[in-house]
Parts: sequence; structure tokens; C-alpha cells
Amino acid sequence: MNDIEIATEAARRGSAVLLRHWEQLGKDDADLKARNDWVSRADRESEAAILSFIREQRPHDSVLGEESGKTAALRGGGNERTWIVDPLDGTSNYLQHFPVWSISIGLLRGSEIVAGLIYEPLRDLFYTAERGGGAFRNGRRMSVSTQSGVEGSFLATGFPFRAQQFVKTYCSIFQDVITIAKGVRRAGSAALDLAYTAAGTFDGFFEMHLSPWDVAAGSLLVTEAGGVVSDFSGGQRWLERGNIVGAPAAVHRELVALIGKYVHEDELR
Repeated sequence: MNDIEIATEAARRGSAVLLRHWEQLGKDDADLKARNDWVSRADRESEAAILSFIREQRPHDSVLGEESGKTAALRGGGNERTWIVDPLDGTSNYLQHFPVWSISIGLLRGSEIVAGLIYEPLRDLFYTAERGGGAFRNGRRMSVSTQSGVEGSFLATGFPFRAQQFVKTYCSIFQDVITIAKGVRRAGSAALDLAYTAAGTFDGFFEMHLSPWDVAAGSLLVTEAGGVVSDFSGGQRWLERGNIVGAPAAVHRELVALIGKYVHEDELR
């Protein structure tokens, strides 16, 4: 099996867990990891199913799961490949029975994301990409939108609920965006926001203080669909720092400039 086939089957196994628990678990069935950050039995069981299959197929690779952390390769190999897994992106949505959640699986080789998959189980949609090979939704090639700027754009974002110290900065950025964009949506799954941006549904996405498993797969989808991904100042520290802008080139350029009026990447610690 190639890497995308492995990710696809792993996501299928994780989704079987999530669909079994869907609308059976609620917010009272979850544990609080940090302020406003929840984990449930569904998250843990989905991750176990996903990682078990990946380890079976790629025992020389390392894995980084949202719930289990970094795990070294089962066997020595030294190829510096790490699978980055979010077994349920949108846990709060899932527990509130709001039908916007996904599974995200990215593959990091050295310092580059080389493969990515985002799966939306409720619609049975697979968003996939391999570096240099394009981006696809259920096998059909995707492209970012042809939007020429933030003016009149349809954007996605997320609120910095894990970084309350930046709420005021974020709100200043958001205020500027909503005065010129056609619409801004905050659905609660960063992975899906990036997948929808790659598919041209959204004209761009920006959010701060995310984790590697939130953005690893989606970032590759956007770039392979013809878009641009960066941190908040146009640099390439988005995977390590969690502040990300993904969009078609023209929208990306204007979003980074707009954000730069209020904050520089180095200030978002």
C-alpha cells in the first residue's frame, strides 16, 4: 500500500469508531485537557484504531497523535518519517452533535509534509494530496478559487480559544476582515476549513495557535491545489508555531498584509 492508501484505510478505521459513538456521546462524557479543550472516549478509540493500522503498515515510521503524543518507530529505520494524526478534529462540535468534524492524517518527512488526508465521515468525503502530485476530493482534482482579493471573498477562520491573551488582537484583525469580505465562517474544524479552501469552497483561511495535527494535512492540500500557506507574517513557521494563513495567492497576500497591521509572527508566543 502507498502512503495515501494507508492513510485512507486508517481513516476508515477511525471513522468506524466515531460513527458508532456519533450522537451517543455528549459533553458530559468528555474530559477537560485544558481550558475549552476537550477529549472523549471517541477521540482516544479513534486514535488507537488509526495508529494501530499505521504502525502495522509502516513500523519504521514515528507517529504523533493528538491524544497520545509522539511515539518512536517500532523498528529502527532512520528515515525521519512521522505520521501526524488528529483522530477527531472538531471534538466540541462532535460532543454537541454539530455535524462538522473530521479526521486528519499528515505525513512529515524531514521538515516537509509529503502526504495528507482529511476525511469527513458524515459525507464520506476524502481530501488527499501528495507533494508534487496535486490535491483531490474523492479522486477528482481540486483547485483553490480564483478570488482576486479579500474584497468580496468567502473566508474561514477560528477563534483563539486556547490563547486568550491574543483575543483582542484577533478581534482587531477580524473586524477589518468582515468589513470587506463577503462572508466569514467559523465552523470549528481547522482541518476541514483548509480542505474546503483547497476545494475552492472557501477563498481562504486564517487562525492562530493551532497544533501540528490541526494543519499538517490541510496545509499540503492547499499548496497542492495551487494556494499559498504561511505563518501570520508570510514565513514558514506555521507548523511549529500554529499561526496559519492559507489561500489563493492574491487573497493570501492581502490577508497577510491586513494581519500585519496588528501583529507580527514573532509577537504571537
